[in-house]
Amino acid sequence: MAGLQDAPLVTDSTIETSVPASHTVPHPSSSPPQDATTTFHIGTRSSLLARVQTDIVLSLLRAAWPKCKFETHSMKTAGDNNQTTALYKFNDKALWTQELEVLLQERKLDLIVHSLKDMPTQLPIDLELGCVTARGDPRDAFVMKASLVGKYKSLAELPEGSVVGTSSLRRTAQLKRSHPHLRFADVRGNMGTRLSKLDNLESEYSALILAVAGLDRLGMSSRVTAYLSKADGGMLYAVGQGALGIEVRKDDAKVKELLSKIGCERTTRAVLAERSLMRTLEGGCSVPIGVETEWVKRKGVLDPEVGVGAKPAEDYHNLSGAATSKTASDSPTPSSQTNGVEAHADNTTVDLNEGELTDELVMRALVVSLDGSEIAEVETRRRLTSREEADEFGWEVARQLVAKGADKILEGIGLNRKIIGEQNEA
Repeated sequence: MAGLQDAPLVTDSTIETSVPASHTVPHPSSSPPQDATTTFHIGTRSSLLARVQTDIVLSLLRAAWPKCKFETHSMKTAGDNNQTTALYKFNDKALWTQELEVLLQERKLDLIVHSLKDMPTQLPIDLELGCVTARGDPRDAFVMKASLVGKYKSLAELPEGSVVGTSSLRRTAQLKRSHPHLRFADVRGNMGTRLSKLDNLESEYSALILAVAGLDRLGMSSRVTAYLSKADGGMLYAVGQGALGIEVRKDDAKVKELLSKIGCERTTRAVLAERSLMRTLEGGCSVPIGVETEWVKRKGVLDPEVGVGAKPAEDYHNLSGAATSKTASDSPTPSSQTNGVEAHADNTTVDLNEGELTDELVMRALVVSLDGSEIAEVETRRRLTSREEADEFGWEVARQLVAKGADKILEGIGLNRKIIGEQNEA
């Protein structure tokens, strides 16, 4: 692995972690994809959270393939190196991934572990999303300043003009709409840095909005003052939030076989629908597009407004304005299945045939203007029996959002970003 000077070699992780309780440990395989002398190299960002998340995947791989060897390599990306510029001022959608992807393309890495919400929906032509593991809690969290804990329990209770820190346009735009009495300020840095800025008695921040999954994985769940969702706080989360995505080379069959043992099919179908929505709208992680998906038992009779998208996937991609890359380029390798039974994120097993017939994915999605004054919002549901149908579903939800004015909102945001870029260059 020569040439990885910027990616320090870690042969045995020093981070204490284990397979999350929500994920069933796969049965060890008796036939590893390569002999025991082969070492697979895993890339990740160098932040503590990124390394903890990589160790979660590493634990799953070691449990599934005990005879294989794995090494992790960490490095900083453009987003890590620039901790002062507001995220919305970056035009690069591969802000957190590009440097690692180059090493993957050069075959210096075999796979990369990403926070899926940071992973662009359009990947390099020779790379693909190889696996999605069981999703953590995808919601956002309202985190109160330590000195104010107990005094305020919700965003609504904060005094007029209180400053809430977040680096996300999606969060800011939604909160400006639902809580116009608050002010919002950018806050950058890793989780620990942001919490330190919050708790500093001299800082302007009264609270932060952070991803619940990140707090959970770092053992900081006690910092959550309130959980935010559509029902609680009117907040939809980012596409892919809470999920871990593993990027691989398209032509690497052996690595895909490795990953076939650790994926979660329900998480995969949900996030593929979300990513298809974003890809169709040409959004990135710094665009105010929010989603909320959940699996529910199918109604006895489908409402005509619910059963969206009956066309084959290829028909959608041939239509004007549809997603520009087919499902295959963004679909993970199928997760392991034994006798038609699959492990799900709730630590139970569900017969795939029964689940496919009875369960539907509900998707709530919105696009909101930067000042919160305009919004396009939909809620719909569909039974998804394949990953192609998940891709179609995301496309259809995007079409419904456009019909409600999402394209005009995004066009306005694009013009604002162009003006910001010109100001930065002046």
